[in-house]
Amino acid sequence: MRDFKQVRKYLIPCLLVLILVASASTVFVIFSLMGADTPSPATNVGVAFCGNTTEEAKLLIDRVKTYTNLFILNAAGNPINRNQTTIEEICDYAVSNNLKVIINLGYNSTGRNFSRNWFWNLSSLDGIKQRWIERWGSKFLGIYYSDEPGGIQLDGDWQNYFTWLGALSQNPPPANLSATIPSTYVDAIHNLAGIYEKIQEANGSAPADYDAEADFFVNDVIRNDPGFSSLRKSGFTTFTSDYGLYWFDYLGGYDVLLAQLGWNCSLAQQIDLVKGAARMQKRDWGVIITWKSDSYPYLDTADHIYNQMVTSYQAGADYIVLFNYPIIDDYGLMSDEHFFALERFWNNAIKMNKANALNDTGRVEAAMVLPRNYGWGMRRPDDVIWGFWGPDGKSIPIGTLMGKLLARYGVSMDIIYEDPAYPVAEGDYARIYYWNSTV
Repeated sequence: MRDFKQVRKYLIPCLLVLILVASASTVFVIFSLMGADTPSPATNVGVAFCGNTTEEAKLLIDRVKTYTNLFILNAAGNPINRNQTTIEEICDYAVSNNLKVIINLGYNSTGRNFSRNWFWNLSSLDGIKQRWIERWGSKFLGIYYSDEPGGIQLDGDWQNYFTWLGALSQNPPPANLSATIPSTYVDAIHNLAGIYEKIQEANGSAPADYDAEADFFVNDVIRNDPGFSSLRKSGFTTFTSDYGLYWFDYLGGYDVLLAQLGWNCSLAQQIDLVKGAARMQKRDWGVIITWKSDSYPYLDTADHIYNQMVTSYQAGADYIVLFNYPIIDDYGLMSDEHFFALERFWNNAIKMNKANALNDTGRVEAAMVLPRNYGWGMRRPDDVIWGFWGPDGKSIPIGTLMGKLLARYGVSMDIIYEDPAYPVAEGDYARIYYWNSTV
């Protein structure tokens, strides 16, 4: 009996220890499987899905779920955007795999002959927003709306439009025009007519300012867009991507902009433009890595894309996304090498510093300040201003100075605009270079 007590004295504590160890191991495994102990970069990293079926979406999610934390459902123009159930099924699957989601359902137009099945023709977006917040919580980041508003402004065929406008002035529309076209479009046509008259009066000369052009873009193109207005009214966080005029995209009301990296454009210039606009206007920013050319294989090499992701991250990007279109195989456009580069970035970014372009004193190294409302494309010396005007006397000096500063600072500077609503002094820059400075 004594021997049994002695055995029990030591055996029971040992069994208890074994049970506790086993229980702790089980808990650890469970939390590990839930992703609780899985480190991730200090930013949102993901892919933009542009496929046509739920099965394609789930296949891509399964491929990237261990080295991304963001899934952009780009359903604009795709059959899946017609079905709320399909949209929610895909996002349910993404969220269940610990991914945040951004949804793109295209754009909205209102009025007779302008109807679209945007948001399934819901009378209000308040209910769907509440439904998705309850369904996905903080994993639902917001709505991607429209696409490239600044780029379209710069590269739109305005000459043909003005030809139409001139013909319209000779044959005025009926008095009940506003009854067939939404008032927001009537206002935009009226404001464009004013710009057309301004161009005619200039007779080849540069205008004194570009205030009317900036006002048209900020208000008529973005802020008063029917769909965008509805999103803002319901309190959605709004996203889009662009390749120019970022400052003015933010002025129009966008919360987050993704600068498009590709087409052999200057990486540092694009980052500095979107980063500067975001910093001064207190918004978030990111990049979306898109095509290098308009022919197969479309995307840049995996190594170049990896370097673009690293540079963007170290410059402080809040979002880093790969554009995965067109659908070439089961996973979209991205090759195995692109997926490996994305995974490599994810693993290495965990150990990188997100520098946010600050110097040792905690201040931003430098800022280049452009003239107020100067909507120059800045892609080449003869690039357009607001899509309406050719380069003027300021274009070459600006391009020359920008080239020198980009060579000196890279992504450690911001490119911003003179704007009384956002005083340059509030940017707390170590060095400030105005567009007519000498370096």
